[in-house]
Amino acid sequence: MANRVEEAVEKLAEEILADTDYELVDVEYVKERDWFLRIYIDKDGGVGLDDCQEVSGLLDERIEKLGILNDRFILEVSSPGLDRALKKEKDFQREMGKKVDITLYKPLNGEKNITGVLTGYAGDTITIDEERELPLKDIALVRLHIDF
Repeated sequence: MANRVEEAVEKLAEEILADTDYELVDVEYVKERDWFLRIYIDKDGGVGLDDCQEVSGLLDERIEKLGILNDRFILEVSSPGLDRALKKEKDFQREMGKKVDITLYKPLNGEKNITGVLTGYAGDTITIDEERELPLKDIALVRLHIDF
């Protein structure tokens, strides 16, 4: 059910945000203690609280009208953060040339966590440091690397 909700909300949000400065980054519908519908947005220069409130206002009533959310839920609109996960082709293309942290489902050549520069994306594989290709099916998570 969560995937169906996420897909429908993603489609709606992309339509609503198409004529704005905002980019839809991701949608999550998850059960924690309550159901949460999390919508992650971004824009040039970053996202602030006013931006999140504006997008929440644009989406809230329209999401209710979709009629696919049978449970009560909490709508959260926020920035994906500095260490955002890369999931879609546009994420990989936007972050090309940047350092990323990769977590694999199982160790590959003795490594389960890899850090390197994202230098390629080909649909089902990513390339790190111009030489190491990793199949997306083996990757649990790709995040932007943050140096402290």
